[in-house]
Amino acid sequence: MSKTGLPSVAAVTLGCKLNYSETSAILDRLSAEGWQLSSVEKGADMIVVHTCAVTKQAEQKCRQKIRKLIKRNPKSVVVVIGCYAQLQPLRLSGIEGVHGVLGSNDKFRTGLYREIFETRPEAPLVQVSDVCGMEEIHAGYSLPEHSGVSRTRAFLKIQDGCDYGCAYCTIPLARGRSRSLPVAMIVERAHALAASGYREIVLTGVNIGDYRSEGTGLAGLLRMLELVELDRIRVSSLEPDILDDRLLDVVACSQKIAPHFHVPLQSGSDRVLKAMGRRYTTAVYRERVMRAVESIPDCAIGIDVIAGYPGESEEDFQDMYRFIEGLPAAYLHVFTCSVRPGTRLASQTASGERKLSLPADIERRSGMLIELGIRKKSSYTAGFLGKERKVLVETCMRDESGRVCCSGYTSNYLQVTAAAEGFEGDAERLKGMLVPVVIGEMDHDLNLQGRLLF
Repeated sequence: MSKTGLPSVAAVTLGCKLNYSETSAILDRLSAEGWQLSSVEKGADMIVVHTCAVTKQAEQKCRQKIRKLIKRNPKSVVVVIGCYAQLQPLRLSGIEGVHGVLGSNDKFRTGLYREIFETRPEAPLVQVSDVCGMEEIHAGYSLPEHSGVSRTRAFLKIQDGCDYGCAYCTIPLARGRSRSLPVAMIVERAHALAASGYREIVLTGVNIGDYRSEGTGLAGLLRMLELVELDRIRVSSLEPDILDDRLLDVVACSQKIAPHFHVPLQSGSDRVLKAMGRRYTTAVYRERVMRAVESIPDCAIGIDVIAGYPGESEEDFQDMYRFIEGLPAAYLHVFTCSVRPGTRLASQTASGERKLSLPADIERRSGMLIELGIRKKSSYTAGFLGKERKVLVETCMRDESGRVCCSGYTSNYLQVTAAAEGFEGDAERLKGMLVPVVIGEMDHDLNLQGRLLF
C-alpha cells in the first residue's frame, strides 16, 4: 500500500496512441476515486497492462511483457486489459500471476479494479463483454498536468471502432463498430488539456476520418479545435478515401493543424487491395497523396504497407514497390502479414482460397520495402537541411560540458536535436516551448541536428 494507506496503481501501455489515451483516462478515473498514481519501478500495488493484438508479434510482446512484470513485481496485483484481452482472455488468464482480464468495454469499469484488488481471486477474474453489442464509447485523453511538471504532447480520443471490415483486421472484433464522442466533450477536454500545460494535441481513434457527431465531421471538428489555446493539433492515421478536399483545405489554411498525415496504403497492387477489402485503388491513393503535398507546404506523408499478403504474387509485389517508389512519402512503416484468428483472411487461408507466402519471399520483400523506406526518409529529411523550423521541445538537459541540448519535433514530424549555445538559464524551462531552430545536419541514422535560435 502507498504511504497514504490507499492502493497505488501504475500502467504499462503497448500498441497504438489510442491505447495510450485510454490508459491515461482510466488512471485519471482511478485517481479521482482515491487510488494513488505510481510506477512499476516503485512497486505499485496494482499494475495495469494495456495490450495490443494487431499482429502475432504484438501479442507475443504482450505476453513477454506481462511475464516480466510479474517476475519483477511478485507482490503486485496484475490486471490485463485491451484488444488482446478482448480477443484471447482465456490465454491471458492462464498466465500465472495474472489476477484479472478486462475486455474493451469492461476496462473502463473502475469498480472491477477495486474488486480484483480487494478479493485477489484464486482464479483470475475475466470480464469480457460481447463486442458485437458494444455501442458505448468511453473517453480517452492524456492525464492532466501535475503541479510543477511540464508536458508537451497530449492524446485525445475522438472516435472508436471501425466499419471497414478489411479481410486481415481484428479491430472490429476487438473494438466494435465505428462510433464518435460528442463534439462538446472533445472541445471541453481539449480546453482542459491546454489549460493544464499541453502545447500539442494528437487526435486519436481507430478510424478518426470516420468521425461523425451531431452533423459534424472531422473537418468541422478541426475548425472548432483551432479556437483552443494550443500551438499544434495533429491528426493520427487517416484512411486514404477520407482524405478529401474539404479536410485538406482546412489543414492548408490552418496555422495550428500539423502538415502531417499517416495514410495506410497496405498494398500497391490493385489486385491485392481488392482481396484485402480496401476501399480505394492505387489511382485514388496517389491522387489523394499528391493533392495533399501540392496544397500543404512541408506536408509529410507516412505510409503503412504489408509485405507477404497471402496470394501476393511477385508481380503484385513489384507493382507495389514501383508504386511506392513514385510516391512523395516521408517514411514507411513496413509490416509482415499476420493472419489473425476470426478474420476473413483466416477463413480464406484455412480453406486454401488464399495461399500463404513463402517465409523467404516475405523476408526478402520486407527487406526491400524497409530499404526503400530508408531512402524515402533520407530524401524527404534532407530537404530541410539549412532551413529554419519551429520545434516543440519535449526534452532538454545540460550535458557534461555544460551545453544545453533540446530535442523535439517540427510540425511535419521531423525529430530534431538542437544545441542552445550560450543559454545560461534552467534547461527545464525550455521544455514545452515552441522554439526556432536552424537544421544543420543529418547523421548516418537520419537523425537531425540543429542550433536553437534565441
